[in-house]
Amino acid sequence: MQRILLILLAMPMFLPSWSRDIKGVVLSDADSTAIIGAECLVKVGDKMIQGASTGADGSFEISTAEKGAMALEVSMTGYAPTEIVIESGAGNINVGRIYLNEAEALGEVTVTGKHMIDARGRTLVYPSASDIKASSTSVSLFSKLPLPGLLADPINRTLSVDGGSPIILIDGVPASMDDVNALAPKNIERIEYSRITPARYADRGSSGFINITLKKRDDGGDVYLWGRSAVSTAFVDANLRASYHQGPSQFTVSYSPSWRNYKKVYDDKHQSFVGDDFRVNLDEHDRNPFNYLGNPMRLKYLYRPTSRTIFSATLMTSVMTNKREYMGTTIDSFLGEYSNHNISDGKGVTPSLDLYLNHDFNDRNSLELQMVGTLGYDDYHRTNLYDLPEGDPQAYVMDVDSRRRSLISEVSYTHTFSDRTSLSGGYQNTVSHSKNLYKTTDREPVLTENNNYVYVSLGQQIRRVYLSLSTGAKLFWISNDDNKRHFIRNLTTVQGSWNISDSWNLGGTFLYSPSIPTLSSLTDYPQQVSPYLISNGSPGLKVAENFIWQLMPSFRKGKFSSSLFLSWNECRNAVIQDMFYLGDKLFLSQSVNSRKQRAYGASLNMRLSDIAGFGANVTFTLSRYESGGEGWDNHLTSFSGSMSVWWNKGPWTVSYWRKLPGKYLSGHIVGKEENGDALSLEFRPDKHWNIGVDWMYMFDRKGTRYPTWNYSAVNPATNDRYIKHNGNMVVLSVQYVADFGSVFRSKRRSLNNSDSGSSLLKM
Repeated sequence: MQRILLILLAMPMFLPSWSRDIKGVVLSDADSTAIIGAECLVKVGDKMIQGASTGADGSFEISTAEKGAMALEVSMTGYAPTEIVIESGAGNINVGRIYLNEAEALGEVTVTGKHMIDARGRTLVYPSASDIKASSTSVSLFSKLPLPGLLADPINRTLSVDGGSPIILIDGVPASMDDVNALAPKNIERIEYSRITPARYADRGSSGFINITLKKRDDGGDVYLWGRSAVSTAFVDANLRASYHQGPSQFTVSYSPSWRNYKKVYDDKHQSFVGDDFRVNLDEHDRNPFNYLGNPMRLKYLYRPTSRTIFSATLMTSVMTNKREYMGTTIDSFLGEYSNHNISDGKGVTPSLDLYLNHDFNDRNSLELQMVGTLGYDDYHRTNLYDLPEGDPQAYVMDVDSRRRSLISEVSYTHTFSDRTSLSGGYQNTVSHSKNLYKTTDREPVLTENNNYVYVSLGQQIRRVYLSLSTGAKLFWISNDDNKRHFIRNLTTVQGSWNISDSWNLGGTFLYSPSIPTLSSLTDYPQQVSPYLISNGSPGLKVAENFIWQLMPSFRKGKFSSSLFLSWNECRNAVIQDMFYLGDKLFLSQSVNSRKQRAYGASLNMRLSDIAGFGANVTFTLSRYESGGEGWDNHLTSFSGSMSVWWNKGPWTVSYWRKLPGKYLSGHIVGKEENGDALSLEFRPDKHWNIGVDWMYMFDRKGTRYPTWNYSAVNPATNDRYIKHNGNMVVLSVQYVADFGSVFRSKRRSLNNSDSGSSLLKM
C-alpha cells in the first residue's frame, strides 16, 4: 500500500506541466514612454488569479494555468486604468502595446502597507490632468497643489516652506530651484512633501522637504524652452533645457539666465544715532539703481544600469555680475546738508562638480553617497563717498577679493526591518579653505572650516500611527588668523502622524535645532562705513538654540482639502544685530545674543479644485513675535496670507496670484515681506506652444516694496524702499516643449478607460 501511495505522489513529477503566458508593454498615451511599476492583474470574475508589475522598459509577463476566459486589468496611479478581455484557449497571448491615458480628475486614496515606507509622515500628491493642463510652469503647478506651508511665487519663481528654502530632490537626486524651473509640468508624476526637514538634511538650515518624481521614459529626448520679458522694464528670465535618454543613460544640459536693470529704485530713510553725549538726526532720500546678470549653467549625466542603482554627475557653474549705486541727499542735524554717492560692484564665478550614487542592495538595504567639490571666486568693491559741507569729501572703501575651496562628502544608509520599521543613519563632512584679501589694508586672513554631522533616525508604523525619532551630533571647527572656535551640539526631531480616517489626519513635531554663528559674524575686523558708523563681528557669540513645537490637523474630502498649522518657537541666545555708542561721535553695529526671542502662530490652508475647470488655493496666517535684551522688549502681531485662483477652458487659462505680506520681528528690527500679485492669461494652441501675458503689481505705483523699522534706542529708524519700475509691469512669456521619444508611435488602441485613479495620497 505504501508503494502505491508513493507512485501516486510521484506521478505529477513525470507529467508534462502546462501554463499560459500573457505578456505586453505598458506605455503612456501622452508620449509613448514606458510606465514603470504598473500593476497588471489577471482575473476570472472578481477573483485574482495572477499578477505582475511592469519593469524598466514597461514590459510584463504573467504565467497562469487558467484556460478559460479571463480579464487583464492594467492600472497605475495618475493614469486611468484599462481592462482587456482574453478569450478562453490554450495558446500564449501577446497583447502588444497598452497605452494608458492620464487621469482627467483624480480622487483620493489612503495608502497602506509597504507603499508607505518611503513616505510616512509626508504627503504625496499626484497632480491631476486638469492641474497640469492649467499650468505652464512647474511653479504655477505647485501653486495649485494642497501643500500647506508651501508658497509658490510665480514672480520670483521660487518655492519656500514656512518662509525658508526647502531641500529639493528630483527622482531622489539633490537638485536646485533652477532644476525645478526647467521642468515641464507634464513630466511630473508625483510630489512628496513635508514641512519637516528630514534628519539627513537637518544640518543645512533648510525648511521643509520636496521630492519630485518624474514620469519614466524610454529612449528619446525632450526640449523645454521658456522665456519672459517685461514690455517697459529691463526684466528678462529664461530656462533652456534639453535631455536625451538612451538605454540606461540620460544626458541633460540646462541654462537659466536672469537679468535686471532697474533705475527707479528709491529709499526714503529717517534715522538717528543716539549716544550719551551726542545725537544726530539723518533724513536720507536716495535713488538706488542696480543691475545684475546671473548665468547658471549645468551639464548632467545620469546612469541607471539596473532598477537598483543610480549614478549621476553634474557639472555646474554660475557666473554672476552685479552693480549697485546709492545717490542722494542727506539732511544731517550735525553736519548740515550734503550729497552722498555710494557705488558697489561685484563679480563671481562658482564652478562645482556633484557626484551622487544610490544603490539598493535588496528591498531592505539602501546606500547613498554624495560628494560635491566647489571653487568660488568673488571680487567685491564698494566706495561710500560723502561730500560734506566743510572740508574734503570723505570716502570709505571696502575692496576685497575672496577665494574659497570646499568639499562636501556624505554617506547615508537605510535598513528596512519590515513594512513597519526602518532605521537610517549617515555622516556628512564639509571642509573649506577661504582667503579674503582686503586691498585697502593688505590684510589677508585665511578662514578654515571643518563641519561634521552624524545622525540616526528610527521610523515605526503602529496601525494608523507613524512615529519617527531622529537625533544627531554636529561637530564644528572654524578658525581664522585671529580666532578659533569649536562647537559640539545635538540636533533632535520627534515626529508623529495619525491617519484617523480616510479624511482626517493629525501630525505633530518637536524639533531641537542649534544655529551656529557664521565665521563672518565671529570675525573681529572693524570697518568704517559712514561718518558715524563702524561695523564689526563678535568673537564671543554663543550658539542660538531653537525649540520648536508644531501641531498639524488636516481634512480632505473629494475636491476640498483643508489644514491647520499651529507652531511655537523659542530661540535661546538668538543672534540679532544691535547698535552701541563708542564715544567720539562713533557707533558700532555688531551681532549679539538676545535675551529672548519667541514666535508662535496659526496658519489655515484651504483648497478647492477641478470644478468645471475652476480651482482656488488660499492660506491665512496669524503670527506673534516677542524679542528682548538688556533693558528692552519688543512685541509684534502680524497677519499674512496668499491666494491662487485659476480657471481653464480649452486652450485658455486665466489665473490670479496674490501675496498678502506680513511683518516679522528680529531683535529691534521689524520688516515687511515682499508684496506681489499677478494676473495671467495663457493660450496653448497645441501641445508644443504656450503664450502668456502677466500683469504684475496691479494698481501699485510703487511696485515692489520693502519697508523696515528699527526700534533700537541707539539707532531708531524707518526706511521705505521700493522699486517703482515694477509697478503695473506687463510681462510677456513664451514656452516651447518638444518630445521626440514617440516619433514612431504605433496607432492607439481603442479601450474603454475609466477614471478611478488617485490624485492625493495622505500619509
